[in-house]
Amino acid sequence: MRQAPLTAGETRTRLRAIGLFCLALALFSALDACAKYASRSVPAMEVVWIRFFGQALLAVVFLRPWRSPALYGSKRPVLQLVRSVLLFSSTILNFLALKHLQLAETITITFASAFVVAGLAVPLLGEWIGPRRWAAICVGFIGVLIVARPGPEGIQPAILFSIASMFCYSGYFLTTRMLASSDSAEGMLLYPALAALVLLAPFSLPDAVLPPSPGVAVALALTGVCGAAGHWCLIHAHRLTSAGVLSPFIYLQIVWMIALGYVVFGDVPHELTLVGAAIVIASGLYILYRERVHGDR
Repeated sequence: MRQAPLTAGETRTRLRAIGLFCLALALFSALDACAKYASRSVPAMEVVWIRFFGQALLAVVFLRPWRSPALYGSKRPVLQLVRSVLLFSSTILNFLALKHLQLAETITITFASAFVVAGLAVPLLGEWIGPRRWAAICVGFIGVLIVARPGPEGIQPAILFSIASMFCYSGYFLTTRMLASSDSAEGMLLYPALAALVLLAPFSLPDAVLPPSPGVAVALALTGVCGAAGHWCLIHAHRLTSAGVLSPFIYLQIVWMIALGYVVFGDVPHELTLVGAAIVIASGLYILYRERVHGDR
């Protein structure tokens, strides 16, 4: 059955959601660029802690959780804690990778989380996928291998950090889906930031150093601002329209990453990085197509 055409109001709402989603991707790209810049001068763990401190501070200021405390109660606190640990673990590993890799390389590997999520959704969420999508997952991982470029000496450690970050992020995404029906979006924004502040403080604060220049200080501050603002845009975009409408636009992030990598760091992506990115993006878009048009087949 063909869907009824969208009304003018529905079209405006959908366009607003897409705009917010694209803005979130730009903010997350800026977050990674700021983290890469700052981690050249201060410890990566300090960058991670300040990133979540900024998110927690802005979330408390704007959400004012004391006005509706019931909204922040979790029905599955253990899973919420696991989700928080997966998010800040992914952030730590990503920032460690960014010290040595280009922005375009790390985001391409992050895109592979779509394949991990699709595969793990079978045992964890009971979402069956067919052979065509399994084939697309295999092709997508070939794209990741092209970006990693393993040679006679093996894969460089920074790539392994990025791959580990991608797996943690996949787990974070899956636990978010598992909690979506029981916990509020506001709580899911605030919990990871608070958990990171408490759990990472013993590992971050003892070795913290003062930013050596105003530029590094600004970059550190912007990690928190971009993180909080990006998650806010992401949450509101998903409130306005479905994930199926927004998902294809996620691949625009590689445009932001390549542009920021070139402007800020003078990085020109390797030809194989672009080839691998194209394969990953094509495979991801095919999986989205199968989900939207053919359901589980």
